Amino acid sequence: MPESAQPATPVTFPPAFLWGAATSAYQIEGAVREDGRTPSIWDTFSHTPGKTADGDTGDIAVDHYHRFRDDVALMAELGLTAYRFSISWSRVQPTGRGPAVQVGLDFYRRLVDELLAHGIKPAVTLYHWDLPQELEDAGGWPERDTAYRFAEYAQIVGEALGDRVEQWITLNEPWCSAFLGYGSGVHAPGRTEPAASLRAAHHLNLAHGLGASALRSVMPARNSVAISLNSSVVRPLSQDPADLAAVRRIDDLANGVFHGPILHGAYPETLFAATELVTDWSHVQDGDLAAINQPLDALGLNYYTPTLVSAGETEVTGPRADGHGASEHSPWPGAGDVMFHQSPGERTEMGWSIDPTGLHELIMRYTREAPGLPLYITENGAAYDDKPDPEGRVHDPERIAYLHGHLSEVRRAIADGADVRGYYLWSLMDNFEWAYGYEKRFGAVHVDYSTLARTPKSSAYWYGEAARTGVLPELEREV
Repeated sequence: MPESAQPATPVTFPPAFLWGAATSAYQIEGAVREDGRTPSIWDTFSHTPGKTADGDTGDIAVDHYHRFRDDVALMAELGLTAYRFSISWSRVQPTGRGPAVQVGLDFYRRLVDELLAHGIKPAVTLYHWDLPQELEDAGGWPERDTAYRFAEYAQIVGEALGDRVEQWITLNEPWCSAFLGYGSGVHAPGRTEPAASLRAAHHLNLAHGLGASALRSVMPARNSVAISLNSSVVRPLSQDPADLAAVRRIDDLANGVFHGPILHGAYPETLFAATELVTDWSHVQDGDLAAINQPLDALGLNYYTPTLVSAGETEVTGPRADGHGASEHSPWPGAGDVMFHQSPGERTEMGWSIDPTGLHELIMRYTREAPGLPLYITENGAAYDDKPDPEGRVHDPERIAYLHGHLSEVRRAIADGADVRGYYLWSLMDNFEWAYGYEKRFGAVHVDYSTLARTPKSSAYWYGEAARTGVLPELEREV
């Protein structure tokens, strides 16, 4: 971190700041065939040979469905004040249509009650990438009808949990759903159709707007409705005009395609121009932008690493420098003349460069994009090759340093006038890391995948102390 970005010591947060951890349903729940749950696109994708590392699936994951009470007790023991989790759409509404399966909703009712009993604030994400397979069979997110099905699902869950859950997030990282799912194909459903990826992006935006309206129609006015975006911090390799134009292209595809309509009620004109050979955007119908541009109560930002680009033909075979997996297909429609580069500095196990200043940059950008809108860091964290020592303890000083650096930048942004009200560490515990299977460990809690035993890592205790005191512990401190 540059000397100018070094925070003062001690780094103290406002008293009401939320200290949370985040997970998602398919990555932790397991129990994929219990209580009426039907396959999602990730069940299908993970069971397709060659799609995930070692053929790993989320069939069992870390069995949170049966162990949630112990997991909540562990959160409370660590001192967390908030927990962000997602709902499995196909557990609640197996076909993506029609009435809810109450036993599926009952699981989330029990989870919420358990959290509240331990003084932990629940934050519900309605969609974290696990579309019911039946809806994908009908066309998935490139089809307009999926947005209407999402709104019905949102209303069902809002009616069931809105009396006890105040924080709601419609979609998690719609960029991944659209462009990794339908563009590069490295995420479920594994399609490689550039035009379909742009249609999917629009229909995800529409789903957010319709879903936000549906939630508000059935929930108390005090509840907060937000969306979590993995907006990219896009930087040029040089100040050459061609490199700056490359930044504009990727910024539109990574950020403007979502925050344009959601925050401002319009897509960037430069996005239309850059993708005119891919789609004519006729899927945007009259009234869509008004439906999407619903007032937000908060905005979630997910950040891991910056993006470095220049002008130049992209090489799309092999591991991608943009950090989005190996594929011969690009997740960036209309941007074949942009090259991605590895940012300098230390890297995590994912190969992602560590740059906490990017989080400050992201926060301040959205402080300007949406003045007065409260912000939450809904994901931030790092994967490392964590192993227990002979005594069974798991020391992860690299993760502690990562968290200290990024949380210090959050605090600096607050000092610079940003209204950041909470931070959700990704992730509570090691889990199914999508196409990477169980190879990458993001958790503050270690999971032994042979026994599913949970062991808090050093970072869990470090982060728990920060949550209890509101002050970042010193890096040298032995926990």
